[in-house]
Order: sequence, then structure tokens, then C-alpha cells
Amino acid sequence: MSESQPIPEPDSSVEIPQLAATLKAAGDPLRLEILRLLSQDSYSVLELCRIFELRQPALSHHLKVLAQAGLVSKRREGNNLFYRRTSATPLLAQLFTNLDQLPLSCARVQSVARISEERAEASRRFFADYGNRFREQQELIASYSAYGPQVAQLLNAGRHALEVGPGEGEFLQELSLRFATVTALDLSSAMLERAQAFADEQGLANIEFVCSDTRAAAARPASADSIVVNMVLHHTPDPAQIFHDLQGALKSGGQLLVAELQAHGQNWAREACGDLWLGFAPEQLSDWAQSAGLKDGRSVYSALRNGFQIQIREFVKP
Repeated sequence: MSESQPIPEPDSSVEIPQLAATLKAAGDPLRLEILRLLSQDSYSVLELCRIFELRQPALSHHLKVLAQAGLVSKRREGNNLFYRRTSATPLLAQLFTNLDQLPLSCARVQSVARISEERAEASRRFFADYGNRFREQQELIASYSAYGPQVAQLLNAGRHALEVGPGEGEFLQELSLRFATVTALDLSSAMLERAQAFADEQGLANIEFVCSDTRAAAARPASADSIVVNMVLHHTPDPAQIFHDLQGALKSGGQLLVAELQAHGQNWAREACGDLWLGFAPEQLSDWAQSAGLKDGRSVYSALRNGFQIQIREFVKP
């Protein structure tokens, strides 16, 4: 019998200095506040300046220290840099867990709420002004045929389904055939009217139309077997909150299906299509889902000829 090989011990000469540098970067009250804030959402430098009431050079210094330590990551969208907290390594998991249990100050919460409302208002204005051109604008990026059939393949049957942001209403037909009752939820009355017109044309009689945000879904806990969110999150100011709301609306064992763009750098989509986010990295969606109490399920990834990439993700409520 051959002897078992000894398990190599961690190289403390590398890990200890690295940990010391990381903790030094985090060892500042303001930087800890920044890390706390960035746990659930990403913000531009200018938005962070407003939240923390700092001038840009001072804030940029703190962000640079955190980025060099690997505690935050950044992405460029047009002329703006957006920052978010990186996923916790095993060494930092306990630090982040304890940090996230601390409440933000009232002033910070109010500033975040104002920014979230400004983002939401920008999205509402777009859909109010461009509702009649929605299909034309959306097809510049991804037509329904590029993701709808693939989402349908992952869809489980059940008693009740919810679709957030049904757009022109195409996927409602799929849901209406598989579920006894369906709720279509949209913050834009103009878009909801278009979805309802499509449902009326198709004779879909088991659909309830609700003009509200996902707080209306959260107000109906454990009511949905399946929830579908097709090409919606990049129009919303607070995707993390949407995951949280929809987790509450799901039954145990229920599925959340999300069709979304992967991260891209095509800034024209902001003006042409009302996008607040230029797509998402897959791990960003996973982080939000896990923070809300959901587990990763099946995934499908595809590339379009125009350079955009689509991710179709399933998240399951234990």
C-alpha cells in the first residue's frame, strides 16, 4: 500500500502580508462605510460623493485604496466609473458578514433613497416617452425571439406565475397556457396597457394586470410558483431590492427566471433604450440572488450577432 501524500500547509509568508494589507485598507471608518454601502449595489463616483458628502478627489483616494486591496471592483459606463464590492474571500467572509449587519446612518439611507428615486424616474420618463417605440428600440439590442423560447424551456409548470415587466406581452401567452393564474406587474402604465392589449387580442383571460413595482409582489408572500423577469433589471435602479422582493413572493421550491444582458460597454443603449445598467456580470446576479436567499439553478448563455451576450439564469428558493 502506498503511503498517503502529506497535505501541504498554507504558505503563511504570502497569506499573512496579503491579509495585513487588505485589513489595513479596510481599517478606516469611512472605507468600512463604503464597503457596507457597496454590498448590495454599485454606484458611480459622483453618486458616492453625494452619499458621503465628499469632494471627488477625497473620495477617489479612498476608492483607489480599496481597489488596490481587491475589496472593490470598478467598471466604466461612458464617462462614469461605477464601483461595487467584490465577492468575499474565505479570509474576509466573516468581516463582510459582521459589517453587513450594521445599519447605515439615516443620512446615508436618505441619500441612497434619493438616488434610487432619480434612477427610477429616469426609467419611468423613458417608457412614458418612448412606449410606442419600445419594440423598435429593444430590437436594437435583443428581440424577444433571442431569449423568449430559451426562457420557456426552463419554465416549470405550476398554479400561479408572475411576470415583472411584461413588455409587449409575448411571454404572457406562454405563462397563460402553463399556469392557472398569472400576474403581470409593471411600474409603467403605458407599457402595462400594451401588454394588456396583447393579452386581449390573444384571448388570455387568466391574467391580472398590476401597475406597481416589486413591493406589490413582496406584499403577497409565498404566492408564486414561478417568477419571470425578462430584460428588465438593466432598466431598474435597484436590482438587489428586486431580488429581495421576489424571493419573498416565491413559494418554497419556486423558481425565479431572469433573462439579462451580460456586461457590455455600449453606452448608446442608455439614450436609445433607457438602460440604467450596461448589463451584468453573471457573478453579480448570483451575488444578489444569494444575498436574497436564493440558490443558483440552471443557466444558458448565448451570443448575438450584434455583439451583445444574453444570460438566462434560474434561481431557486430553498
